[in-house]
Amino acid sequence: MSLKLVATLSLLAACGLSTASLAEGTKEAGQAKSTPCVACHGIDGNSANPEWPSIAGQSPSYIVRQLKAFRGGERQNPLMTPMAVGLSDADIDDLAAFYASQAIRATGETEPSKVELGRRVYRAGNLDEQVTSCAGCHGPTGRGNGPAGYASLQGQHATYVAAQLRAYKAGTRTTDPNQMMRDVAALLSDQEIDAVAAYVQGLR
Repeated sequence: MSLKLVATLSLLAACGLSTASLAEGTKEAGQAKSTPCVACHGIDGNSANPEWPSIAGQSPSYIVRQLKAFRGGERQNPLMTPMAVGLSDADIDDLAAFYASQAIRATGETEPSKVELGRRVYRAGNLDEQVTSCAGCHGPTGRGNGPAGYASLQGQHATYVAAQLRAYKAGTRTTDPNQMMRDVAALLSDQEIDAVAAYVQGLR
């Protein structure tokens, strides 16, 4: 995907033409329904296990889209799929509202040896390979773009981020609109993936 096309899609999404919608649930109902989620994502959505994502502070629209993808089978995971299958749309909206209301807690720092490359990929991309910057969609501090449906990455576990980038690169994760993440990840080297994942973990 060309830089021009990605920029155009980002602009359209930011102008409200995205299909992502905000969750309409309540955080109180979501908290009551979140008990099965605690083991992996923590009591407030901040996961202690680097293989499982922290979802505190994530945009409601992104959470809704991912839970519906797990429920419908578009996104597969041996733990999440069975958890999502029984959720109603109201359950999903409530859970999204609850986790979106929670504060992000730092998961760790960026490994010093990966800071320079990670920062360069995140902030500037790789013009030689036509890799767009991560900051263009996810923001300079990783807070994402909720109305456009772009995930918050701030402080996310490096292990989880690297695994998702490799899944996009391999084509085993396909829930990205317009194949945007797959197109970007396909152009990243393993070294770049590890570095940018480490950099994301240190974003505040």
